[in-house]
Amino acid sequence: MKDLTLIIPAKNESESLPKVLDELKKYPYNIFIVLHESDKKTINSIQHHNVNIIYQKNFGYGDALIEGINKCESKYFCIFNADGSFNPKEISSMIDKTINENLDFLFASRYQNNSGSEDDTIVTLIGNYFFTLVGKIFFNLNISDILYTYVLGKTKSAHKLKLNRKDFTLCVELPIKAKRSDMKIDSIGSYERIRIGGKKKVNAIKDGFLILIYLIKIFFNKKI
Repeated sequence: MKDLTLIIPAKNESESLPKVLDELKKYPYNIFIVLHESDKKTINSIQHHNVNIIYQKNFGYGDALIEGINKCESKYFCIFNADGSFNPKEISSMIDKTINENLDFLFASRYQNNSGSEDDTIVTLIGNYFFTLVGKIFFNLNISDILYTYVLGKTKSAHKLKLNRKDFTLCVELPIKAKRSDMKIDSIGSYERIRIGGKKKVNAIKDGFLILIYLIKIFFNKKI
């Protein structure tokens, strides 16, 4: 489906990203790799792959996604991990549900029927449950895995949100702003695979604290 672009933020993923791109060769999707030009090792590892590389002007996970979404011209986009944890076989059911139900955003979930994770820890499980509960109580979000970034949506809808979080807090900024904008969102079961290589970029304590602070701020200030 040429009307779908996979946005893959990457940082120090020279071990996993080439394998991810090899797996994606059989799928008819546009691919944006977003990374900083200083990440020479990752850049060199994918030089023989036919993908579009977007060089970040700044740093940060959220910044990478915003740059990718801003440059996306296809009708739909999908946030896809560079570490091999997302299964591309799930994209077809995600796009079908999004189109058939005319959704603005569809959030994959590891905590629904026929879903799960090979990469979850007790710390991330508890943290995710807590922030998902906060999302339901304080922001009326009807998604079951708020920190899982496997997301498919309409590009125009994402542009309307004017996302601005440069770090991992973007994962909660997106659904909250979508809900406040009366956009149609839903979730779908997903199975998270173990990462192929490299190290996790998310620090459970540090990023969890940043997410909590952001949730408090955006609850009291709807203009953020």
